[in-house]
This record gives sequence, structure tokens and C-alpha cells, in this order.
Amino acid sequence: MKIIRNKAYARAGLLGNPSDGYNGKTISFIIRNFYAEIVLYEWDTFEILPSEPDKGKFRSVHHLVEDVRLHGYYGGMRIIKATIKRFVDYCNDRDIELHSQNFSIRYSSTIPRQVGLAGSSSIIVATLRCLMEFYGVKIPVEAQPSFVLSVEQDELGISGGLQDRVIQVYEGLVYMNFDKQVEQTIDDFLCYEYERLEPALLTNIYIAYHAGLSEPTEVYHNDIRGRFMRGEEEVVNAMKRFADLTAEGKQALHDGDNELFAALIDENFELRRSISKLPDWQTEMVETAREFGASAKFAGSGGAIVGTYESKEMLDKLKSRFKDLHVETIIPQIISAD
Repeated sequence: MKIIRNKAYARAGLLGNPSDGYNGKTISFIIRNFYAEIVLYEWDTFEILPSEPDKGKFRSVHHLVEDVRLHGYYGGMRIIKATIKRFVDYCNDRDIELHSQNFSIRYSSTIPRQVGLAGSSSIIVATLRCLMEFYGVKIPVEAQPSFVLSVEQDELGISGGLQDRVIQVYEGLVYMNFDKQVEQTIDDFLCYEYERLEPALLTNIYIAYHAGLSEPTEVYHNDIRGRFMRGEEEVVNAMKRFADLTAEGKQALHDGDNELFAALIDENFELRRSISKLPDWQTEMVETAREFGASAKFAGSGGAIVGTYESKEMLDKLKSRFKDLHVETIIPQIISAD
């Protein structure tokens, strides 16, 4: 029996987010500490097996309400369904014949839910890898991020930009330029400029996320797009500045200018706060990190932060304080330990 396993990892937006959805620029890296794994194997019938987030059994109606508040209404089964449907459409549109062997597919995930570490897109990326391997179909790597985004936007109605999908496809540390001037079409998908950077350029990076509170991505992506499309000057200028500080950050990394890089991380957060109303429990993590001298910004839509620290002593103090706030702190593993 043929068994296929693929993983896709959590990610952190290091600079520039959320300008990826507005023709901006971003830098992101993969977090191998957390991943979604898809297992696909030959089977007599086609079957998608539920995982823990898809559960339908609760202690009480109050437990259900709390689960929905923290995690939303959906688990991963709908994501896998949407990915398979989109993949079949892709093949049909290109007259690619798929063999008739059925399969069973299941997923698991260690990525903390609803804290902005891209758990949903990781399931799609890992599923797509399994489908391509099972059927012997190769989607160009440049086009895969846009394929993944199309699953979320067109099939599931989830808003977002390309950043998460690019870094989860490419892995490592990546600089992304979404300017219309570099836009191109590959395999009928819009693609942009994706440049792999050397992960060793990143030093003294930490990730922190709240272990008890979470918030669905849709809550953050409230009316930013509407305000941008209406030409609201504050939002339009912010997106331009996000792109500029990302380019400056890329240069700072190459120059080894850690002080400037930390300052750009802090500016990224202040710029985001200037155009958004952010939950107090999320901004508290950023402010706490800054009290100890660390830089900090949201790693995604909120609930997790990323930043730099100057010394092990600073990091240890930060970890201790975060523990009191029920916030977990990790050093991200960006490259494979193999």
C-alpha cells in the first residue's frame, strides 16, 4: 500500500505584513517547531478522516460556545475538501487525466490555533503536496502560492494575501515583492518576485504566542481593504511605508545592522496600530516585550508576536514574564536540523 506523508510549517511575518495583499513587500520565515501533517494512502473508497478540531462532541452547550469563541466554526476537513476540489478543477482545466485509485486522507496539526501562525494555509500546502505526489502532477513552484490562496479565497471565502502561502511553499527565509511592476502569470496564476534569503542572517529571533486566548483571522481583517479601496490616505500611505521598511530591513539584514532591524520591527507594529483597533491582550504582549528591551510586532493577524532580543539574559527575563501572562516563548527553528 502506497503511503504519502507531507508537512507544511507555521510561519512568522517578520516585516511588511499586512502589505502583501496591497502590492507591498514582506519578509517571512518558516517555524519548523510547529507543522501540519497530511497522510494519504491508497484505499478502496475515497475518505477524509476527521481530526480533533472537527469534533462534534462537547461537555455542554457552554463548552461548544467557548470552543467556537476561541477557534471559530471550522476544523480542517473543509480545508482538505476545498483543496482536493480545486486540485481536480486544475487538472480538468488542463486536460490532465487522474488515475482512478481512491485514497484515504487524514491530517494533524501542532500549530497553535487562531494566533496568526498560518495554520489553515499549512493544511492546504501539505495536502497539495500529497495530491501532486499521489497523482504525479507538478504545479510550478512559483504558481503554488497563488493556487493555495485561490483555495482559501474562492472556495472558502477566507481573506488574505500571498505572504503565508509563499513562505510555506518556499520555506526558509524569503523576501517577497508584490509590486505590480514585477507581476507575471505562470500556469494561469499571478506570481510575483520571491527571493530566498540566507536564514543565518537572522540572529536572536524569538516567537511568543498566547496559550489561552485566540481570535479568528477574519476578526483582524475587518475593513482595512475597504478603507484601502476607498483611497483612505492613512491606510494607503501605511501600505507604502510597510513596503519601504521591508526593503530597508532586507538591507539591514545583509549589513548585519541589528539595531536598525529591531527599530524597523517596532515601526512595523506602530504603523499597524495606527490604522487598526487592536485587542488589548495582543498589544500587551508587544508592550511587555518592549519593557525588557526586545523589539516586537505581530507575527500574523494577532495572537503571536515576533521580535529580536539582545542577550540570553534579556530573553530569560522575557520568558519568565511571559510565563506569568500564560504566553509561550520559543526560539524558532527555521532550517531543517538534518
